[in-house]
Amino acid sequence: MVHQMMNKKINSAPSASSNNRVMERVTVWLRLAGRRVAWPLIVGTLAACATPPRPETPPTVPVTPPAQPAPAPVPTPLPPTVSLDEHWPQPVVTPEHDEWRWADSQPLPPPLQRGKSVWQPVRWSELPGWGRDALHEVWNAWLRSCERPAPVLGALCAEVRQHSIASPQEQHAWVMRRWQPYRVQAPDGQAQGLLTGYYEPVLPARRQPDAVHQTPLYAAPPTLRAGQPWFTREQIATDPVAQAQLRGREIAWLADPLDALLLQIQGSGRLVITEPDGRQHTVRLAFAAHNGHPYRSVGRWLLDRGWIREGTWEAIRAWAAENPQRVDEMLWSNPRTVFFREEPLSELDAQFGPRGAQGVALTPGRSIAVDRDSIPYGTPVWIHSPGPFAHVRRLVMAQDTGGAIIGAVRADFFTGWGDEAYTLAAGIKQPLQMWALWPRP
Repeated sequence: MVHQMMNKKINSAPSASSNNRVMERVTVWLRLAGRRVAWPLIVGTLAACATPPRPETPPTVPVTPPAQPAPAPVPTPLPPTVSLDEHWPQPVVTPEHDEWRWADSQPLPPPLQRGKSVWQPVRWSELPGWGRDALHEVWNAWLRSCERPAPVLGALCAEVRQHSIASPQEQHAWVMRRWQPYRVQAPDGQAQGLLTGYYEPVLPARRQPDAVHQTPLYAAPPTLRAGQPWFTREQIATDPVAQAQLRGREIAWLADPLDALLLQIQGSGRLVITEPDGRQHTVRLAFAAHNGHPYRSVGRWLLDRGWIREGTWEAIRAWAAENPQRVDEMLWSNPRTVFFREEPLSELDAQFGPRGAQGVALTPGRSIAVDRDSIPYGTPVWIHSPGPFAHVRRLVMAQDTGGAIIGAVRADFFTGWGDEAYTLAAGIKQPLQMWALWPRP
């Protein structure tokens, strides 16, 4: 799976009625991200293998929703400074509560060195907004991490399960008693970083090619070897030997080659597939492998030649529409190709995102991608990101990684799937502070 930073430009302010519709969408998204799942909470370990780290992606090219023909229109951008975490009218806990006083009276442990980062111990009162988060919203993501926990973190998974139905006050008290917050910073002391967003595309597809759907998505070829370069993207499109090795490996066909590139950049997605008999159903494509070549940004390729002024997907698509004879040249500037595997999408699986690099399903609004050399998978992380697009203060789980997620204070915020998730993810590119929670000694 792969992340994508998005910096969609908003060219005009939406109307009042449009704002109302957008805020309704945000409300729906919050309910999706925060609802308690009606089916029994998972308390065991699933027999699922962790996926490889998501392929590299560029730090500057944004992602747009599916190109035409797509069933839904491009979503309306959110108005600026949408608060995702101010929906509790009163704090759940405050410094006056016994647990808070107890936690902040304990001696601080020494700093921790974590590869690319240094963790400085802090008091709970130093976490902006702590005590106001709806912690029950993160509990399903936390239980997911307990399916594949790191040894130190797994020791507390039994207590995580016990508190899955606890009250908000009890959940906050347990976290403060059993976990120590650490400010995540670079070795040079820098504690400010970057938050971006990513999502799971939903694209229409056909099982067989037709006059419109001519772009294939492939399963990994049997001759692919890890760590060894295979054919480039251009060779896959032109070399008879490469084409012969991929014959019969087509999973589905898309109408727009840029949609295929989008899916490869995101590393996973949902396809609404039309079968030859006309039946339609939704499946998930998960990252399986890549061809071993470095990622090259097509947006950067266009910018370097002065053919676009902004590295946005809108600009890339507009250029492609005006220069159809050069689309292949643009695509071939990126030699990397991603291969997928098809997974059925049950009603249960559809409630969560794809599996992240930790090997567990991602939870909208509560899963982040991190630099695994800075923060171990399964770590609870308090994030504070004050706009300009969204105000985010909440507890999330480090469950994924990505080629452009590099550095101590760096995170990609998983927003879900489809248009509303795109709208949120596209607008998030803003300052970030992070506090990792680690079990108390």
